[in-house]
Amino acid sequence: MSMELDTLAFEHAPVGLAILENRIIRRCNLHFGEMFGEDPAACVDVSLGEFYASEEDFQSIGERGLAAMRESGRYHDERVMRRRNGELFWCRVRGQSLTPDSPFQRGIWSFADLSDERPIVELTQREREVAILTCRGLTSKEIGLELDISYRTVEEYRARLLRKFGARKLAELVAKLSGMPL
Repeated sequence: MSMELDTLAFEHAPVGLAILENRIIRRCNLHFGEMFGEDPAACVDVSLGEFYASEEDFQSIGERGLAAMRESGRYHDERVMRRRNGELFWCRVRGQSLTPDSPFQRGIWSFADLSDERPIVELTQREREVAILTCRGLTSKEIGLELDISYRTVEEYRARLLRKFGARKLAELVAKLSGMPL
């Protein structure tokens, strides 16, 4: 009975769930399939990279995630992801490694669609990276170090983001990026 309840809870959880092995989907639930526009059975043995906005995102977020998971066994962020039909959307992602010595070997991940709170604005790869790190509260200098660019270049990207999101100041931009009411 307990295993039946566990399966029921996994399959019908109100968030997307996926069991990953080395960033390959081994199992996902119904909500994951709905969110990404794919039959869950068709996701088995598929790289999670197919649902990222770009290969660059897959690589850079993977590197940051692996570093964090080596320290705590957990990682979370909000990022732009891609549905099977190509539509981009903001997604809150949280992961827990089940193999602490090799964090990506096996883990459970949750995915929450943030489309209702945070519409997509067309951004370049670098603008997305600066936006994500800005939402984490990093300063321009810290973002520059993280992305290996000058803080002045970060300021230029932030100015573009302010224009694209119609924000007058950084706090308003962060609120819009975070989907918080102003």
